Amino acid sequence: MSEQFDEVDKLRDELLQNLPPLVNSLAHYGEFIRSQDVLQRIEKVMLEVVVRLSKEETPVLVLQNRSSWANVIFDRNIGLLMKPNVCVTTLRSDCPSSARRFALILKVMSTVYKLIQSDSYATKRDIYYNDPQLYGSQQLVDSVVDDISCMLQVPRRSLHVLATSKGFISGDLCYLEEDGTRVDCISNSTAVSVSSNVSGIKNIVSSAKFVLVVEKDATFQRLLDDNFTTKLFPCIIITGKGVPDVNSRLMVRKLWDTLHIPTFALVDADPHGIEIMCIYKYGSVSMAFEAQSLAVPSLLWLGLLPSDIQRLKVPEKALISLTQTDERKLNSLRNRPYVTCQPAWEKEMEILRNCGWKAEIQALESVAPNFLTTVYLPNKLRYGGWI
Repeated sequence: MSEQFDEVDKLRDELLQNLPPLVNSLAHYGEFIRSQDVLQRIEKVMLEVVVRLSKEETPVLVLQNRSSWANVIFDRNIGLLMKPNVCVTTLRSDCPSSARRFALILKVMSTVYKLIQSDSYATKRDIYYNDPQLYGSQQLVDSVVDDISCMLQVPRRSLHVLATSKGFISGDLCYLEEDGTRVDCISNSTAVSVSSNVSGIKNIVSSAKFVLVVEKDATFQRLLDDNFTTKLFPCIIITGKGVPDVNSRLMVRKLWDTLHIPTFALVDADPHGIEIMCIYKYGSVSMAFEAQSLAVPSLLWLGLLPSDIQRLKVPEKALISLTQTDERKLNSLRNRPYVTCQPAWEKEMEILRNCGWKAEIQALESVAPNFLTTVYLPNKLRYGGWI
C-alpha cells in the first residue's frame, strides 16, 4: 500500500520546502500572551470607563466591525486578516440601542478577569447559565466573548473561556490533554470529540500521511463504517459537522503546525460546501482577527469537485437543482478575494453554475456501492486531482 501514497509524500515534501516563513512565525500567534498582560488590557478598558464617569462624561466602548468585508484584507499565505485601521462601532452607555450590550461586555469582562486571576476556565455555556435571564440567549454570550477577544486583541482561549466542541476526529493520532489525560483516536468504529481546549494539547504522536477534513457528520460516519482509516492507513479524518466551530478549526491548524502533512477537504459540490472549505483554508470575516491560528492556507480541495459530477457521470436522479439561494451564494463566493487567485476554483464554480446541478458526497453511491471509499478517495489520493 506504500506506493499508494507516493504522490501524497511528494506533496508533503513540497509543502515543507515552500512553507512560508511568515506563516511559520505566526503559527502560534497569541499562545505566548501572558495572563498578566490580558489582565492589564482589561484593567485599561475598565479604567477608561471609570475616568469618563469621574469627569461626568459618557463611557464608551469602541469595537471593530467583525461582519464587514471592508475590514479585512487577504494574504494567500495566511488567509483573511483584519485591517490595522478598520471601521468601528461605538457603544455608548447612555444610548438605548447600545447600553445593554455595553453593560454585557463589562459583565463578561468582569467574569473573564476573575477566571484569569484564579487560573480557572469556564465554557461560554457556563457564563450564560450563570444568569440566563440577563443574557437572554447563548448566541449573545458567544458574540460578546468574540467582541471582547477582538477588542483586547487576544485569542479567545487567552480569556480562559472555552467552547463546547461539536467536531469529531479519528485516525492515527494520540496526544495528551492539558490535564494529562491521554487521548487515542485510533479506532475503526468510533470517533473522539475534538478537545474544548485545543491550545492545551501536547505530545502529539502520529504517523499519518495526510489529514482529511470532512464537511458533514454523515460522510464522516460512513468513512468510519467503511474502515477508511484502516484501508488507507495511516491518516486522520476530522469533521466540524457542517460550518465548523472554532475548536474544529483550531484542531486542523494544530495538526498542520505539528505534523506538516497534506490537509485535504472533502465537501459537497455545492456553494455551501465550497464556503465551508474556504473557512478551513482562509478563515472567516468574523474571526479574521485570529486568522493566524485558525486558517490552513495549504489545505487542498480534494472533492467533491463539480467537474467530478460530469467526469464520473453521476446519474441525474442523484443530483439536486441549484436554487436561487445557491446562485446568490455562488456569485458571492466568486467575488471574494481568495477565489480570484485560484483559477482552478473559478473554473469549477463556472462548471457548477453552467450545469445548474449540485451534488452531495452521498451522490457517489449512485455510481457504485462504496464508491467513495473503494474508488474515489483511493484514486484521488494516488493520482492527484485536488486543487
